Amino acid sequence: MNKSTKMLCYAAMFLALGMVLPFFTGQIPQIGNMLLPMHIPVLLCGLICGWQYGLAVGFVMPLLRHMLFGMPPLPTSAAMAFELATYGLVAGWLYAHSRWQCVVALYRCLITAMLAGRLVWGLAQVCLLGVGASGFTWQMFMAGALLNAIPGIILQLILLPAIMVALHRTGLVPFKKDGQPMPSQVQ
Repeated sequence: MNKSTKMLCYAAMFLALGMVLPFFTGQIPQIGNMLLPMHIPVLLCGLICGWQYGLAVGFVMPLLRHMLFGMPPLPTSAAMAFELATYGLVAGWLYAHSRWQCVVALYRCLITAMLAGRLVWGLAQVCLLGVGASGFTWQMFMAGALLNAIPGIILQLILLPAIMVALHRTGLVPFKKDGQPMPSQVQ
């Protein structure tokens, strides 16, 4: 199987995972909003498949999920499409262009992608809802982008590097130093 076919299959798997994961937290919306289950597959897709796939999967996932299951509702799903697309784009591009692909680079890419995605989400919300007392307020941004998302951010910062280290150790997604694969056994 050639590399592009392999990446397309991985991207489809991440899309499917993003469609299913919210069912585990969706029964209690407050928990789903805090754990951010759709963000994990998009970030992994960007890191493993590349920014192009991360961008596409991130944009399509909330819109497709809205069309199939009615969740997340509009305009939330539209704003999330831009947010998740930004996550996949930024995480994938930064990681691919890191001199060393290691845990430190992962954290840099993840934190930068999370900040960029939240800013894009805020801008999308302003465009969709407007600004002011009846529109999207600074308090809504702080609550939605940061305060309510803290458990999900912590989960992502623990789980995603752990998954990438496990994939490195199996040899499926090797870390790289100056473009050369690093040994997968920790000495």
